[in-house]
Amino acid sequence: MSKIISIHSFRGGTGKSNTCANVTTLLAAQGMRVGVVDTDIQSPGIHVLFGLEEDDMKHSLNDYLWGKCKIEECAHDVTASLKANLSGKVFLIPSSIKAGEIARVLREGYDVGLLNDGFRGLTDALNLDILMIDTHPGLNEETLLSIAISDALGIIMRPDQQDYQGTGVTVEIARKLDVPRLYIVVNKIPPMYNADEVKARVEKTYNCQVAAALPHSDEMMTLASSGIFALKYPDHPVTQAYKVVAEKLAG
Repeated sequence: MSKIISIHSFRGGTGKSNTCANVTTLLAAQGMRVGVVDTDIQSPGIHVLFGLEEDDMKHSLNDYLWGKCKIEECAHDVTASLKANLSGKVFLIPSSIKAGEIARVLREGYDVGLLNDGFRGLTDALNLDILMIDTHPGLNEETLLSIAISDALGIIMRPDQQDYQGTGVTVEIARKLDVPRLYIVVNKIPPMYNADEVKARVEKTYNCQVAAALPHSDEMMTLASSGIFALKYPDHPVTQAYKVVAEKLAG
């Protein structure tokens, strides 16, 4: 039976989409068929990590939400574009990056209930082992739905006071929604911090397991979202941490 994993953060800039893309790729490297949906419709971006250009997007999630196509028609097989010998498959369902379509979402909205139907339909149509959901930062109707139907939730945070407060709210809501498996990933830890101490503080604060505590990485900054970090730097400590996150989230 397929599993749904949501990757969420209370604020933007935490590395949520990078984490989602790398976990997705590492699961596909294990032979899994993995779909990844960009539900950050107001500010989409994960397609950049997978090398999908706007001109190559025949359909987007927006088209499905507005009744123009079936959701599986929005899926793009991006496995080959990763240029890696993956034994599994990666299917990306992007949100539109056209200004007019983003403006329409902001102006008119859409039926959020269609997302639930779409997620289930997608796993069946593409015979997915895992469906990854890259959520919109913060809490709104879409993110609450994604969290509620997830088998596992990864909350990405930085060791930042605003993130501490926002993560607390997200953890509380996830528990009220009875998410079966909940993990926190602490990202972009400055080199002057002790990662073990940060991990211990976060676990004590939220009574929630930290799947990984990732240090700030100059290599990640230099890559600048131009590809999948785990493929570019397979032996890097950040990649090893991503592998742990993937294992825990996939159960």
